[in-house]
Amino acid sequence: MRVGQLSWREGVGWRADRADADKADLVLYFGTRAALGCGARYRELKAMFPGAHIFGCSTGGQIRNNDVTDDEVVAVALSFARTRLKLACAPAADATVSRAAGEAIGRALDADDLAGVFVLSDGLNVNGSALVAGIAATVRDGVSITGGLAGDGAQFAETLVGGDGAPCKHNVAAVGFYGTAVRIGHGSAGGWDEFGPRRKITRSQGNVLYELDGEPALDLYKRYLGEEADGLPGTALLFPLRIRDPQRPEESDLVRTVLAVDHEARSMTFAGDMPQGWVSQLMRGNFDRLAAGAADAARQAAGAMRDGEPGVAILVSCIGRRLLMGQHALDEVTAAGGEFAPQLPRLGFYSYGEISPHNRSGICQLHNQTMTVTAIAEAAE
Repeated sequence: MRVGQLSWREGVGWRADRADADKADLVLYFGTRAALGCGARYRELKAMFPGAHIFGCSTGGQIRNNDVTDDEVVAVALSFARTRLKLACAPAADATVSRAAGEAIGRALDADDLAGVFVLSDGLNVNGSALVAGIAATVRDGVSITGGLAGDGAQFAETLVGGDGAPCKHNVAAVGFYGTAVRIGHGSAGGWDEFGPRRKITRSQGNVLYELDGEPALDLYKRYLGEEADGLPGTALLFPLRIRDPQRPEESDLVRTVLAVDHEARSMTFAGDMPQGWVSQLMRGNFDRLAAGAADAARQAAGAMRDGEPGVAILVSCIGRRLLMGQHALDEVTAAGGEFAPQLPRLGFYSYGEISPHNRSGICQLHNQTMTVTAIAEAAE
């Protein structure tokens, strides 16, 4: 396996570090909606790597090694010696077709030697829980599913995903890794603290929350936010909800973040399902705990790596974490990087949702407000 990093900046263009154009099989790239929306970055990468799958999305900020940036497009070119790849895409016009989109991708990628799936999805029009459930239902047991929902900073206007085509909205794309040579490690952790009373989800539909303890959900959230309620849905990113099934609290422990609010219906739309009957509790974070959570996620994923062996680590962290941490976002990126060999390339993005197996149940799920790390390496011949 060979790995080369690239970056693009306005007025400078692309700069490459050991990117082998004639041998690359997969190029992953992440950038802001403004940088990717014209399609030029995709066309440039395709011209540079004509034989590779070109796969990326818009973000809430890019991660490159120990740096977090808004004015660069970050990319990595991967060449595999004994691993087959396949890319699949599916449209997702709205949340109601999320599971069907996941099933279509799962069917396209499924095979006896499928080792893992990395997926990127529209971040505003897709129910991430249903999408992941659809993929998981149509690939064989034991296949890891990781990735994230595309972002748009704190704007929440439009997100873009591209799989062997210019990035566009309402799109889901995924790449499958095949064979016994590829090793895929994964990890996910949060670091948020609970506060306030626990409240039962008394009315919901899919990823739309209507009532907590019989009270309109938006009214309750506004009460907690006070003056910051004027900035919804963005300010809600600082106060996610922890949800769990009271019948199996350890295996179902998840965090959900708000994507949109409906002032007339007094409801809130989340990135993933809000199951009726589950218990919820507000959360808030502090810098040290969030950085420690990022290190924990990287430590879980690092088990797939071998000393001195080439590979890549893909970091997907939630936009809510970045908004809360500000310049301290570098702390979580550095903490995660400290769990890998210094020379291992790392890239990633700030997302509207993170996809990874649950660290207790092992079930692939949508997470919010976590740092999720996917490590990819290939065994030597």
